[in-house]
Parts: sequence; C-alpha cells; structure tokens
Amino acid sequence: MTTDVVLEQVGRLGRITLDRPRALNSLTHGMLLAIEERLTDWASDDGVEAVLLTGAGERGLCAGADIRALHDDAKLGGAGARQFFRDEYRLNLLISRYPKPYVALMDGITMGGGVGLSAHGSVRVVTERSTVAMPETRIGLVPDVGGSRLLAHAPGELGTHLALTAASMGPGDALLCGFADHFVPVAALPGFTAALAEVAPAEALERYAAEAPEAVLSGQREWIDACYAADTVEEILTRLDAVGIAEAKEAAEQIRAKSPTSLKVTLAALRRARAQRTLAETLDQEFRISCAALDAPDLVEGIRAQVVDKDRDPHWSPATLAEVTEHQVAGFFADLGERELGLSR
Repeated sequence: MTTDVVLEQVGRLGRITLDRPRALNSLTHGMLLAIEERLTDWASDDGVEAVLLTGAGERGLCAGADIRALHDDAKLGGAGARQFFRDEYRLNLLISRYPKPYVALMDGITMGGGVGLSAHGSVRVVTERSTVAMPETRIGLVPDVGGSRLLAHAPGELGTHLALTAASMGPGDALLCGFADHFVPVAALPGFTAALAEVAPAEALERYAAEAPEAVLSGQREWIDACYAADTVEEILTRLDAVGIAEAKEAAEQIRAKSPTSLKVTLAALRRARAQRTLAETLDQEFRISCAALDAPDLVEGIRAQVVDKDRDPHWSPATLAEVTEHQVAGFFADLGERELGLSR
C-alpha cells in the first residue's frame, strides 16, 4: 500500500517503522491505512505477542502529519484532509484499545500526529533525545489526535500552558504530563528493542529502563497553575504579564504570536475534554474542530508562513483576540450531522 512504513514480524514482535526519515517520518494517508490494516491482522495473530512502533533515522519518531499536503488539499476544499483526519483518529482509538502490548519508542522529535500514534499506546518510552509537543497553534490548528485529552488531564494547568504556547517537553516533562511511562537511555535502545522480540515488555523494561531526567515544569507549577486557571485567553495573558516571572513573560510572548482563533478554540477544547469520559468523545470533538479549521483561513495561512514560504509572518484572520467572538468559537464545535466521526456512538 505504501513504501513509507515498514511492517514486519521479528520473533514474537510486530514491528512498525515509520520510514520517511528525510521528512522526519511525517505521516501520509497511505501510512495510516497500512498501519491500521496490519494492526488489525496482528490483533488476532497468536504469533504476535506485542507491537513496537519506531521511526527510521535518528532525528525522531514522527514530526506529525504531512502538513504541506494538508495545506495544498485545504486550498482545494479539504476533502482529502477530512478523510485523512477521519482515518487518523480512528487509528488513534484503535491504538488506545489495542489488545496486546503496544510499545511506542518516542525517541527524538515526537509531535502532533506522532503523539497520536505513540501516546495512546500501553507502553510509552522516552529517551534523553525526546522532544514531545502538540504545536498545532503555531499553524492555526488546535491540538488533535487525542492530544487535547492528554493535555487536559496533565497535572494542574500544565497542559493548558503547553497547548497555548506550543512548547515542547523533554523526557522528564513528558513523563510528568502523562505522555510517556518509561525512560530508556539511547545507548540501551538496541538491547531494549532486541529483547522485545524475545520477552514481554515488562521484562525488557526491567532490564533497560532507567531514572529519567528531571521534569523542568515541576518547578514552575505555581505560576502556571495560577495564570492558566483563568477562563479566557485574554485573562491568562493579563495574569502572565502581571506575575513578574521571566518564564511567564516569555510564555505570553509565545501565545501572542499564535492564531487568536486557534487559541480561543484550544482553550475551549481543553476545558471540554476535561469533562469527557472517553478518548472517543474527545476524538469526535477534535474531528469537528479540524473540519471547521479547514474552512477557516488561519490553517492555510499558518502552514504557508511556517512551512511553505517560511517567512514566519502569518497574517491571522481575525487578527486579535478581541475580534474572535464566542459565536465563532462555538462554530468549531458544531455537530456535523451525517459527516460526524461517530467514534463515541
């Protein structure tokens, strides 16, 4: 179906290797479909006792979706992008419910769609090279692939901070915020992956897991929780400006560079996700938001500025938080009728 992902069985282990290293293993539609098909087969194959997800090359597991392709499709109406999101979110849910151990090696850059393929697995491993993020507000989108649920359930307001600033987590912070479970040093990865072909993941982890680096965000909880508990993005910025801490000032600057619409929709999405009982509910919500984003101007503009022209000068519309109305935000959560994803039904 595609040559961009290697699917093979090694001993007792089913191996998924994302194989677009020059593109940081960014996801194509064909890759998603191939992975879903093989995971479905392995689920009922008694010869496969566990699954391992890795990325080719040394730069990262996966930088997310192929957003240039999404940009081009969105300009043509977004039909292909909508189908991409539909199949991607279905795969995220399949991974979260997988009946066998699903080991995700989040080595290097793991962002966006890469988080969707890894952070819903049952065994999530980071290394000292791990850089984990949901950076969607940089491109006029909103955290998706179940990421809004992960962020919503991070301790205190850490997830709100990460979502609005699009900040990255190192291994310690990924563990703190619930995106990962175990730390395995890079030097131990060959032994760890070889062991998975012969023994259960718990035994392989017992051999190779180590103590993770310190979580940077743990020492910033006080001002983060106080500032991001506000009900609006405007009030969050007011609190960040007033708290008198350098990191808070930097966070405010990062937030102000993002799409005003994406910021307001992101905050609303995280608050709603906290109350949702299942990942399926959150994925249904994210599908509505992503479809609405395809019809709004900021997604195409954000990808243009970051990836296509690379001028880093997006012209958001509306341009200010004050211009984004509650009615506009509510439109991103509107029921899609027959086009609903429907995972929670």
